[in-house]
Amino acid sequence: MIYSEDDILMLSGIQHFAFCKRQWALIHIEQLWAENERTVEGHFLHKRADNPFISENRNGIRVARAMPIISYTLGLRGIADVVEFSEAEYESQFTTRLNNYQGLWKVTPVEYKRGKPKKDDRDTVQLCAQVICLEEMMKVKIEFGELYYAQTKHRQRIEIDEKLRIRVYSLAEKMHEMFREGITPPAEVGKHCSICSMVDLCQPRLTKKYRSVANYIRSAFLESEETE
Repeated sequence: MIYSEDDILMLSGIQHFAFCKRQWALIHIEQLWAENERTVEGHFLHKRADNPFISENRNGIRVARAMPIISYTLGLRGIADVVEFSEAEYESQFTTRLNNYQGLWKVTPVEYKRGKPKKDDRDTVQLCAQVICLEEMMKVKIEFGELYYAQTKHRQRIEIDEKLRIRVYSLAEKMHEMFREGITPPAEVGKHCSICSMVDLCQPRLTKKYRSVANYIRSAFLESEETE
């Protein structure tokens, strides 16, 4: 499927969606937001990585920061923290050419994260979505990307395999479906709620007992019959 400009959603939202669909809907459908210590730390970490006026060229690697990216097959648009272009000797499906620079280049996105590697895949799906955007824009194949974690001060290489790509396309499709419906789902209460900046706005334990309007009316009708 090819999405139009009017259908494009924020790429960063795929991380929210993988973490919690209700969190994503509160932010991207209801336009709500709340900060906590983790989000503030994340903003600080990205401040330098996302500075488009910082450009580097070291050991045959060119570094682009705050690079706008888009995929019309995912229907997502965003900003890549860092994209590294390393010189390559031979032309292949893994190389591309850059405007104003001679030669062939391999492409590697590097996403900056606070904390340490997660047990779930919220970071890896965001990185994979960036890869798909870059592949589509630059007509190149990208085998891996990297996640840099501030707590460990270490880069983690992520292989962009077919299973991960399918997962990303599935998440993106569900995001678009939920956005079109404009419905915020009830919370799936769990340990993840305690680290979510949106917990006070979300009220997860109240929505856990969510019932549809039809079920509510049916129950109320039955209760009124029993009392007559």
